[in-house]
Amino acid sequence: MSIEIRNLSFAYSLRDVLRDVSLCAEDGQLLAVLGPNGVGKTTLFRCILGLQQQYKGNIFIDEIDAHTLTPRELAHKIAYIPQTHGIAFSYSVQDMVLMGTTHQVSSMGVPKQKELDAANGALEKLGISHLTYHNFSKLSGGEQQLVLIARALAQNAKTLLMDEPTASLDYGNQSLVLRQVRKLADDGYTILLSTHNPQHAIWYADRAVALLNGTIAAFGSPDDVVDAALIEKLYGVTVRLIDTAQGMLISPVI
Repeated sequence: MSIEIRNLSFAYSLRDVLRDVSLCAEDGQLLAVLGPNGVGKTTLFRCILGLQQQYKGNIFIDEIDAHTLTPRELAHKIAYIPQTHGIAFSYSVQDMVLMGTTHQVSSMGVPKQKELDAANGALEKLGISHLTYHNFSKLSGGEQQLVLIARALAQNAKTLLMDEPTASLDYGNQSLVLRQVRKLADDGYTILLSTHNPQHAIWYADRAVALLNGTIAAFGSPDDVVDAALIEKLYGVTVRLIDTAQGMLISPVI
């Protein structure tokens, strides 16, 4: 088991954000984290990444209590992929991906062939080697997101946390990125992916967890837990689920 969370609670000052959250994600699983804004999805990720230390409960990474891991040790196990964001400097794609290897290099060192091989291997794995020497800031949103995923792969961690990786992407780039994410799970990576689109959970995820008011509203197989009642509970939208050859399709009632 890659990640197990037991009875996790966290509060900012007097405001409870997470309350008694328990879930697990095994090797090779894609876990979709659902819920509206402000329910604790990002805080959950920050606790797992060690950025919020004052939580109650336990987080186990490969059966090791996360509180016992140093930041460098944690970086060997978990990589974080943010949404695409503006870059002011003209970094090449290769330089961006090399940033994922910094935990393997001493504070006074520079990347060597081992780190270059890791970066180039990550680009090749995602099918974007042709972008190696391109300017990152000139890429499309989907290409930038794939580069950020490659940076995480170069970190050589087997668990990936993705915070709404398709939020700023158009329909085609969403599909491009999510197909690659699904392939990574099939290759053995454990992936926690937060999304505002429950359709993503149905099409791509092995498991889904829904957060509401800091607690778990549902957890299990997307086919079992993502239904019209849950979507209305989370988002206040009435929908119908239509059975198609490609799986269930969520259709808002207009």
